[in-house]
Amino acid sequence: MAEVHIIGQLLKAVDFDEPHLYCKWSFQSGNTWRLVQGEVQGQTHVSSHRLQNSSDFAQPIDIHLSTASLQGWPRLLVEVYAVNVLQQCWPVGYGFVHLPARPGPHRLEINTWRIAPSTWWQSVKEKFGGGSPALHKNDLLYSGVERYKLQTRSSGKIIVELNLIFRRFEEYGVEFK
Repeated sequence: MAEVHIIGQLLKAVDFDEPHLYCKWSFQSGNTWRLVQGEVQGQTHVSSHRLQNSSDFAQPIDIHLSTASLQGWPRLLVEVYAVNVLQQCWPVGYGFVHLPARPGPHRLEINTWRIAPSTWWQSVKEKFGGGSPALHKNDLLYSGVERYKLQTRSSGKIIVELNLIFRRFEEYGVEFK
């Protein structure tokens, strides 16, 4: 079977309005992909950006996958949450990116979006740290089937640094140039 090693880190969140952030992340892939070693999901610590417009996470990622098919190429999903002084959490960004199909080092920027408030009360609640609406189904992150029904607005970015190592793809007739 062909193999992909993903080694890197979820580096930081930039351009978010909220000061205290953490990020839930997960890798998803098709049915022919198998996890050999590592964790395909995780969560960062809470980081603050009082003086800068970024929250540093430096969350390590180390995953080893195997596959017999290129269908269902892996993608990285992120959900960014804000935390207030009362330890209440609410989502402030959703996003995803497909892994590059080229071995080597990569710096990825994941643009995120959030659900826009639909009422005046939700706008006030969001403005003063009471939270914003959340997704009930995570497949709306990457599937456009029902996402067109949502009113969204852009949020910040998640910066990811990954090193991809591909092994035995040439046995299946795949060449990377």
